[in-house]
Amino acid sequence: MPTPGVNFSFSGTFRQAQPRKLLRASDGDTPVIEQPIRMVSCDTPEKAGYAGLPEVSQPKLDKCRDRLDSGYYKALPLPLRDYLVSKLTPDAAQQQQQAAQQASNTFDSMLEDRLTRPDGSRRSLAVIPTGEVVDSYGRLLAYLSPWYDGRRTDPVPAKNDPARRTFNLEMIDSGWAAFFPIYPSLPKNDDMNLAIASAEAAWTGERGVWGIFGHDFLLGYEFRACIKLGLARTARQGISDAFPRVCVDLRNLQIVGKYGFPSVPPCYRLWVWDKDLAVATVDLRLVA
Repeated sequence: MPTPGVNFSFSGTFRQAQPRKLLRASDGDTPVIEQPIRMVSCDTPEKAGYAGLPEVSQPKLDKCRDRLDSGYYKALPLPLRDYLVSKLTPDAAQQQQQAAQQASNTFDSMLEDRLTRPDGSRRSLAVIPTGEVVDSYGRLLAYLSPWYDGRRTDPVPAKNDPARRTFNLEMIDSGWAAFFPIYPSLPKNDDMNLAIASAEAAWTGERGVWGIFGHDFLLGYEFRACIKLGLARTARQGISDAFPRVCVDLRNLQIVGKYGFPSVPPCYRLWVWDKDLAVATVDLRLVA
């Protein structure tokens, strides 16, 4: 008898295959691999790997600015065009990479400080997968914090102890990472409110990138959008590639759309993938 074929009415989520280094196999169905992690709810400036060194990436930003000024992207609302043009300065690429290096140095210092026990031994990382779990690049989406083993020499800190704060939150608080929460990879309510408060303090207190480069600094996700607008073969493609998410104002849960985010300070921006908006509207009680 032939084996019947399945015909599930189920559309799973599949990603492109990604190369990973095999470290060992712990048993017959559990290989241990080297897996990159994308820290969620925060976004640091881009290094040269994304769009090239300043001499390569700045012309792409200049092209974006020219297109926004000339009307090539007339389908975009004028407030958005003006907002981006104001940030596309002649040294925007240089600032981006200077900030990216400083953000990387800050994170390295955090890791060294918080993963080192008083006796000099090293803690492991606590990895908390979330929401979408794996992004389109095959990176594990997660919150990270130091792992305390619970022994007398390394007890688990109390719930409200700053030692339990995630590295995601610490980078937001430092001002070297923009607050970048994307549904459904959101923290629990208490942690979300902590993140909003830290983002607000970093923005209003001009910490990190805003202290060095000012409030007109091109945030990482804005930089990537502008690179896409500068490189796109058509205006339609550029707009689609640069703005795949809908913005929500966390102060009132108002949906401001794909192009309305300039009206919302960076510390209050929540993002929802276009495909998830209907479900997110119910889950988060968003206001249309």
